[in-house]
Amino acid sequence: MSTINRAAREINCKLVYYGPGLGGKTTNLQYIFGQVPEERRSQMLSLATEGDRTLFFDFLPLELGDVRGYHTRFHLYTVPGQVFYTASRKLLLRNVDGVVFVADSQEPRLDANLEALDDLEDNLREQKLELGKIPYVLQLNKQDLGNAVAVERLTAELRRYNEPVIPAVACNGTGVLETLRELSKSVLAQLAAGG
Repeated sequence: MSTINRAAREINCKLVYYGPGLGGKTTNLQYIFGQVPEERRSQMLSLATEGDRTLFFDFLPLELGDVRGYHTRFHLYTVPGQVFYTASRKLLLRNVDGVVFVADSQEPRLDANLEALDDLEDNLREQKLELGKIPYVLQLNKQDLGNAVAVERLTAELRRYNEPVIPAVACNGTGVLETLRELSKSVLAQLAAGG
């Protein structure tokens, strides 16, 4: 969970964007990176294959300023969506403070979404965490495409814990900052409550 350095008065929180391959996780982080003023962010690292897929993670430390006298920083990661990177996904979920599940709204991707969501829950259980008990947001990405499943139906298929659901089009930023804001608010509320 959050790393608190009392001597330095600093809190570091880890947010992970999870979902099926090519669903828009990296696109979310790229958009956020472009919107955050330079003095509030550091360098974004991205390790990708020739097919432009995230191989390990994107890491975007986002400065939030002071919260109750503590300098607060969010570290945003994406996990590789491809199933053969299971070990990397598990590692990136270690000590997670909040999760965004980036669902691909395209009709043919419904099974991939369900498989990735089950995988997320399994990997969290290995960390002794439950998706329904940590800050969690469901983002329905690619809502602009012609074969996108309606928000209501996709919500019914993928929502498991009454978590916030944000329709999105990550490539143009629709819903991206709203998703981050919703998750950040939830993480900070949990910190304030001593969780």
